[in-house]
Amino acid sequence: MKLKYSSQSVDDLQRVIEFIEHKNPYAARRIAVDIQEGMDRLKQFPEIGLPVLKARESEKIRDLFVGNYTVRYLITEDTIYVLRVWHNKENEKK
Repeated sequence: MKLKYSSQSVDDLQRVIEFIEHKNPYAARRIAVDIQEGMDRLKQFPEIGLPVLKARESEKIRDLFVGNYTVRYLITEDTIYVLRVWHNKENEKK
């Protein structure tokens, strides 16, 4: 399967990393690696995340939890689209 990122998910990840980088650059790099490794696992195990209950029955939207972060993604026939990334303490408006 292919993995593609929405512009929002790229912005989200950049925002998360920049926020942490001000206090601890090492932690920011570690979190970036952990989240990227989690997303890469989706290529082999696309249904590893939990289903999002509010999604329509025909959509396969799931949440992958990586440490304190959530990666929301959509599974299609041949592609996984990463939709959003956020820290679990953030208000979920996704």
